[in-house]
Order: sequence, then structure tokens, then C-alpha cells
Amino acid sequence: MAAPALRVLNLTCEYQRHPLGVQTRAPALSWELRSDRRNVRQTAYRILVSDDPKQLSQNVGRLWDSGKTTSDASIQVSYAGQALRPARTYFWKVKTWDNQGGASEWSAASAWQMGLLAPQDWKGAAWIAYDQLPADRVNVLPVDGAKDTYRDNNTLPLLRKAFTAHQQPARATLFISGLGQFEAALNGQKVGNHFLDPGWTKYDQLAQYVTFDVTNLVKSGPNALGVMLGNGFYYVPAVKERYRKLKSAFGHPKLICRLALTYADGSHEDVVSDLSWRTAASPITFSSIYGGEDYNAGLEQSGWATAGFNDRKWRPVVAVSGPPALVAQQQEPLKVFDTFAPKSTTAAQPGKWVYDFGQNASGIIELQVKGQRGDTVRITPAELLSTDHTVTQKNTGRGFYFTYVLKGSGVETWRPRFTYYGFRYAQVEGGVPRGEANPKGRPEILNLTALHTRNAAASAGSFSCSNDLLNRTNTLIDWAIKSNLASVMTDCPHREKLGWLEQTHLMGGSLRYGYDIATLCRKTLADMRASQTAEGLVPEIAPEFVKFEWGGDMFRDSPEWGSATIILPWYVYQWYGDRQVLAENYAMMQRYVAYLGTKANGHILSQGLGDWYDLGPKPPGVSQLTPMGVTGTATYYYDLTILAQIAHLLGKTDEAKTYEQLGAEVKTAFNAKFFNPQTRQYATGSQTANAMAVYMGLVAPADKAAVIENIVQDLRTRNNALTAGDIGYRYLLRVLEDAGRSDVIFAMNSRTDVPGYGYQLAHGATALTESWAALPTVSNNHLMLGHLTEWFYSGLAGIRPADGSVAFNRIDIRPEPVGDVTSAKTSHLSPYGLIATDWKKSATSFELTVTIPANTTATIYLPAPASARITEGGQPLEKHPELESLGFAEGRARIKAGSGTYHFEVGSTL
Repeated sequence: MAAPALRVLNLTCEYQRHPLGVQTRAPALSWELRSDRRNVRQTAYRILVSDDPKQLSQNVGRLWDSGKTTSDASIQVSYAGQALRPARTYFWKVKTWDNQGGASEWSAASAWQMGLLAPQDWKGAAWIAYDQLPADRVNVLPVDGAKDTYRDNNTLPLLRKAFTAHQQPARATLFISGLGQFEAALNGQKVGNHFLDPGWTKYDQLAQYVTFDVTNLVKSGPNALGVMLGNGFYYVPAVKERYRKLKSAFGHPKLICRLALTYADGSHEDVVSDLSWRTAASPITFSSIYGGEDYNAGLEQSGWATAGFNDRKWRPVVAVSGPPALVAQQQEPLKVFDTFAPKSTTAAQPGKWVYDFGQNASGIIELQVKGQRGDTVRITPAELLSTDHTVTQKNTGRGFYFTYVLKGSGVETWRPRFTYYGFRYAQVEGGVPRGEANPKGRPEILNLTALHTRNAAASAGSFSCSNDLLNRTNTLIDWAIKSNLASVMTDCPHREKLGWLEQTHLMGGSLRYGYDIATLCRKTLADMRASQTAEGLVPEIAPEFVKFEWGGDMFRDSPEWGSATIILPWYVYQWYGDRQVLAENYAMMQRYVAYLGTKANGHILSQGLGDWYDLGPKPPGVSQLTPMGVTGTATYYYDLTILAQIAHLLGKTDEAKTYEQLGAEVKTAFNAKFFNPQTRQYATGSQTANAMAVYMGLVAPADKAAVIENIVQDLRTRNNALTAGDIGYRYLLRVLEDAGRSDVIFAMNSRTDVPGYGYQLAHGATALTESWAALPTVSNNHLMLGHLTEWFYSGLAGIRPADGSVAFNRIDIRPEPVGDVTSAKTSHLSPYGLIATDWKKSATSFELTVTIPANTTATIYLPAPASARITEGGQPLEKHPELESLGFAEGRARIKAGSGTYHFEVGSTL
């Protein structure tokens, strides 16, 4: 039997397949259409939602039957049925119709489970702990650099509860939050495969809880639920010789949970955190997000999370207060991904063994060791080596290490639970690698492995081309991206681990092409809302775990950072089609723009960091080549143009006009202060100043070409060397690409002899470094400056959202065969489905294979002179009525196409 021509696949609810803990009462539903035919568009859909899978299989939607709805919407369709109940599971499926008279079969059924929507849904669960931090030591916003007033290493506890299930549950769901981090076990088995749950938040305002399906772990009869707690950012202990970037102290570790049991007869039972729980100190004797972790295996209590364990020597828990709000963890969890065996092991000094894993990445170690009870092994991770070949943490925060004390029972395996670091090397002291001379009988290191941990955001793209340097650059940037995707988008995985906001929008394109970060973006926006001050300021980091005061407010109040409040929601809407994110964050945007207005002097904003880490005559830091006021004011204007568009979309016409008018005034002031009409230069004529003026739309149309030419000439006079920094470089690339000057981008990024990506690779970097020059004095695994990845996809490969498109519903395919690149193969999984390009060029021809997903259209720009012979599938274009020729312009043939896979050949010399 032939497969149906139209199929419905990949159903998602709130961006996820089969999500648990859905927090909204009107979840957004999406699906993907597939068809073997071309030019397929959806014309109607029907959604069924039921609380009974059997009824759904009979095509009965007990909670919602949308009926056949005339619409092309296949993403972000809001549930509109009966009220959804907390903790309940709902099943759904979709059927669609297309523009060619076809109809799909019903999709396979999918499901989602609701979270806990109100305090009463926790069924009386309370926050409990081993002990309570005294109120006079609580510090929810420490000031950077303030002296310690006390030293303290808190107890990291185990908590347990024995309970009886009166029959085998048909379903068991655990809703749990353990602060700062937790690891749960049921009947001795770890719950899930997450790392560092829950996500980091502004704990004085809210915390996240995590939902697990534990049906297979609960049994009829006696059971036990155990939880181990770590500090995370909730509490940073003050211990001498251990590194601390900041000194947050929201409280000592604590727990709240509800285990919901549903039996086959329809009855329900709940096990909740309360004063009946018992607690004891865990074998983790020290844990700090900044200082590492120590573990004494001799303190382990075997079977502590099983029903038969005797906890009479344990103490009762204490009741404590917790964050005022609990919300479901919406972003993907962290997990362990790549595993690295050592490339080499070297005796750097007597008693110090250095393992080189070959890759700088975020993660932890796993130790396999054999020795005597009480033997101690210390492992110090690091990015770099000193001149004496030992590890150095000078650039990443001295005093981070792991310590393991053996219990002496044969082969022991251990990995840290509640912290991580960015490292390539690990230095072992107190043990000797297997096979090496060991006259003192030290513990034998059987194996040491590096485990890469990161946010589990799904891969959404792939890129490769014929140029080796560009491929290695893509890999270099990708490792920095992966290493800094946590529950926030961190700057680096060691020294700070903070959510600096400029990278959320400036690196956004590079991130979104490669990974599905929709849920992480939404979580980041929630962090911004929680961190916004009463005055409207959104600080440069969110969650704001520390108040930076050195340098005045420059590290707290820089518009290029805080404007993520407006730019990021807009980008999320454009990329994923999420209008709700605009409505959710509109008030925050308004308050932030109003705040900027109070800081402006004649509409000019001069505070902050400017083009951070640009390449000037001094060591990198605050902007050197672009005067203060240029980047801040240009960003302010960009904010206002975006906010006006958002106001229009939300039906707030009067407010849109207000922002348009204010934007016009800012534009006038910016040009009056910074534009030189004789030279057609902005401010100092830096790459950043000119590029930002063009990108933000501040340049008069009559001057635009001249300003862009000034950018090109600046690069040419520097022999194609870049100078733009953290803020300006992305805009430099976008302006050059939009102007058809990808040849300049290629030339700028094909050098290894001046600071840039090639220079970093030539100096041994395996992840993107903080400075263009790969300085050993700063981070060597940093998220900022990775903007070239966006060009790999949008420029070199040619996959771009068309102007005004939403979620790639209209696509531009415009590959740029520049330099010595003779081929490129790239794909991106958009909300509508896979977009792919695969092009090859020779001296006499150009070939492009392109895939366009159903329910979208594309304009394809083929590099070709007007006289070129163009075929698709070996046939002239006129033989393809499904393709529409739009003529030739600027050396390209333009072709409009619907969904499908096409193979074009251009028979002319490029």
C-alpha cells in the first residue's frame, strides 16, 4: 500500500515532545507536514485532545475537538478546549488538509502532562532542610569585591522518606525542587539522567521544579525516596583556598517535593516533603559551583535510599521557608554528552600527573581508582598549562579542584554531582596512573575520563564546506557554544558561569541555527523579568547573582546588554513564531526603554562598556576604537524600532506611535552627534561605528553605500584584519553579508597571522577564546565573538529567513560561493521542517540541491548571468510550472519555489 502523500509528524507541545510539567493553561501545539509532492501548503487542520488514550484512538476529543479549521497554522496553535487540570496527562493528535485536495491520516498520538499550577497543587508539601542559615547571614545580592565577614563550610545533606504503595501504581510522577541542586533516588535507583537540576534562578523571587515519570521505579509495598542536595548558586560556601567569584547566600540547601501516585482503580495517593522525613550528612564534604567538590567515600551509608535502610540514627528535618514562587523547569536539562579519554598522561613534577584530554570543554571528571581506606586523590582541572607543564588556573579562578577520599573496597568509581568546570587538562595528586612506578603504594588511578556536560538542547543544524580553516573555525565556535549552554547562557564555564545578556541576542543567530534553544530563551527572559529593578534597569547579567560595583555601574548598566529585554523576545518571535513571548515580556520592555530615557542626555546614551574587547592599542576591555555613546545609542534606537513593531503586533497602536516618534528623535540626535557628512563616517570611522549605524537603520539611504564602502576600505587598509569587538562584530558581518560582500567576510576570516579565529586555532585553541588574540591571561572557552557561525549558515550556505518572515515561513536561499570555497553542505531544522542546501561550483558550472519544507515558500537566488542556461532536474525551468522565474538581478537568477527538493544546474562560468 502506498504511503499517503501528506503526513503529519513530530508533534510538539510547548516546543517539546511528550513534555512533563507543562506550566501554561493554554499550551502551544505544533506539528510538521511532510509530502512527496511539491508546493504543498496546509489549508485546514483538526486537533483532538483527550484525557483517555482509548477514546482518542476512536477519534473522540473529550477535552477539545477543534473541528476542521480553515488555517495554514501548523505551529504555535493554542489549546482552546476544556480547562486543564494540574498533574494530569492529556493525549492529542492532528489531521490536516492541503492546497492540492489531499488529506493526511491522523498523526500518531502524542501526550503532555500538566505541571502544578497553584500552591495548593503541591498537596501540603513543605520546604524542609538539614538546618537553616541564620537570617543575618542571608545575602541575596552580594557586592563583588566585598570582604568576607565569616568562613563557613555547610553540611550537604541526604534526606529520605519511607512509604508504602498499596498496589502497583499505574502512574507515578515526582515533582521536585532541591536547592541549590539535587539528585533524587527511588529504591536506590537514580531518578532520570539530568545534571545540576533545577535551573539557576533569582531565588529570592522564584525557583524551578522538575517533573519525572517514575512509574517504573515505584513498586507495590515498601518504597523509599531519597534526595541528595548540593549548593549550586543558592549557597556559595566561604572556605579558604577555594575559589569564589561571588558570595550568594540565599539559604542552606532545602527540598520540596510531591510524589503523585495514581492506581489502576482510579484512586490517588501523594507522598510529600514534610516533617516526617529524616536527614543526615552526605559523603559530600564540600561543594561549590566555583570551588569544586570533595567526597569522602568512607562516609557512605549503603542503601540509604532503599526501603530497608535503618535511619534511626538520622535526625528529623527542619521546616524552612523557600522561594515565594515555584515554576516548572521549562528549558532542557543539563546532561552528560561527550566522553574524552586522555590523549596523554605526563609526570609534570614528582607526584603531579597531568592528563591531556585534547579538548577544552565544560564538564566534570570520572575517576576509577583502587587503594586503601582514607587515601586521598586530588584532581585539579584547567584550560592551560604553566611553563613548568603543571596546570594553571590563573585565568579561570584559582582554587577549583575535586577531592576523593577512598573507602578501600576494591575498584571505586566516582564523579562530582553538583559542580563543573571548563578544562582540557586535569592534574592528579595523591595517586599514580596504572602501569607507572609506585614505590610509595599510592592509590592506583585505573582510569580518568572527562565528561562533557551541557544543556540538552537538540541539534538543529549542520555545516561543512570545502575549506578546512572554515570547518575548524565552525568546530572551534561550536565547542564554546556547547560549553556555555547551561540553564543560562553563560559567558564561560569556569571563572564566572554568569548569564551575561549581550550574547543572548548577538550570538543568538549562531546559536539558533545550530541548536533548538527556544525553551532556553524563554527561561532567559524569565530571568530578566526577575532581575529587573524597580527603576526599570535590567542588569547585564540575569539571574543577577552579584552586583558589580567596580568601575561604577559600567558592569551593571550597559544598554547593549540590557537591551536583550527587547531584542531577544523579538528574535524569538521571528525565529520560532512565538507571539506569546512578546505579550509576556511587553511590560518589561516598556519599563526598560523608559529607564533608558532617564539616562539619556539629549537622546544619547554614553554609559556602559561599549564595544567590549575590540582590538585597539591597549589590552582588551572597555571599547577603545569606538567612542562611548555610539553603540549604546544605536542600540537604544534599535530597541525603539523593535518595540514599535511589537506594539503594532499587540494592537497597541498609540504606544507604537509614541515609540516611532521617540525613535525618530534619537535618530536625529545620533546623526547630529556622530555622522560626518563630508567623509560619510560615523564617529571615529571604526568598523563597529559604521556597521552599527547601517544595521540599525540610522544611515540615510543616500549615504548607505558610501558608509558601507568605508567599512570595506577600512578592512582593506588593514589587509582584511578585523578590529570590531563583542558588540560590533556581529553587525559588521550582517552589514557586509546584506550588502553582498561575503567576499570581504571570507578574506577577513581566512587569516591565521592576525588576531581572529584562524589565529586562535594556530595557537592551539580548541574552543573559542575570550580575546581575539587567544590571550592566556583570560578565558579560553568563551561564548562571545562566535558570530561567524551565523554567516556560515546564512551567507556561505545561503539559508536565510526572508524579510518579514516568521519562523521561516518564507525563506531566502542565497548561497555565497566566495574565495576558494568550492562546495558547502548545510541544513537547519526550522519550526516547519528541514531546510537544506548543498552546492558545488567548478570553473564552468554551479549546482545547488535545496530542500524546502512543506507549508513554506522560498526565493532561490542562483549566482548566474542573464545568459546562463539553468535547469532543474535536468530540465529547463520552463518545463517546471511549479517554479516561477522572477528574472535576473545583481548577477543572480531569482526563482520562486514551494516545498520540495530541487536540483538546479547553472551552465556558465562563475
